[in-house]
Amino acid sequence: MSKSVKEPKPDWIRIKLTTGENYEDIKNMMRSKTLHTVCEEARCPNIYECWANRTATFMILGDICTRACRFCAVNTGMPTELDLGEPERVAEATENMNLRHCVVTSVARDDLKDGGATIFAETIKAIRARTPLCSVEVLIPDFLGDADSLQIVMDAKPDILNHNIETVERMSDRVRAKAKYRRSLELLQRAKSMQPEIPTKSSIMLGVGEEWDEILQAMDDLRAVNCDILTIGQYLQPSPSHLRVEKYYPPELFAELKVEGMKRGFSHVESGPLVRSSYHAHDQVKSAKGNKEGVQTLS
Repeated sequence: MSKSVKEPKPDWIRIKLTTGENYEDIKNMMRSKTLHTVCEEARCPNIYECWANRTATFMILGDICTRACRFCAVNTGMPTELDLGEPERVAEATENMNLRHCVVTSVARDDLKDGGATIFAETIKAIRARTPLCSVEVLIPDFLGDADSLQIVMDAKPDILNHNIETVERMSDRVRAKAKYRRSLELLQRAKSMQPEIPTKSSIMLGVGEEWDEILQAMDDLRAVNCDILTIGQYLQPSPSHLRVEKYYPPELFAELKVEGMKRGFSHVESGPLVRSSYHAHDQVKSAKGNKEGVQTLS
């Protein structure tokens, strides 16, 4: 493994600070409805851009995660309650924001029998009831591999099923807590078998010690379980207590990985230093749909 990077972030890691009216409106809405966003809790570098464009990723099931992944800034501990009114409040916020595409993720809730799957399903249904034209993407935890929990989510028929492998297989146990690389692949494969028409999506972050050929292998592993959409971004250390950045990848290497991904058959690859799983999510869906239809037309 290479030595940890200690120099300042390179100049291509730039965050645009935009805190205008839209940003403040969304911030106030989240607070008034007692909602959480992964944008804030995970310290996403794109929060200013996304909120200025009136897009956000809702984080349900509270703001305390039962896991302590070494890359993630979300608070860890033992949650004390389950908010059954949360799905309706997320739906209200989605309606107020007039969203065309809504992303819903969560903390890991290993303390719950179904891992929070029922709340995911209820959130999907509540959003559809209020904004039927809004597509719904869910970014789910692995539910400790429980197929029944996954079935609950898939039966609610999200428009996109997203589950992140996060890193290459060799680095997985070091980077993630409890989650297993092969179990994540199995989840994506099961989701496809349960609802073949629903696109699946996953994400890889770079800079934690992986090698180039391992990144390509991770792509191959995802395609082997028919994953449709891939996002690739640069890992940024959220605090001194988290994993250090081992390497900063320049934009041209992200561009090369996009080409590699499209060659392997992903319907869409979003790849760049500041790309995160839900970054430009609505555009990803449109691009993936167009590419998939194009492939079907040619076949």
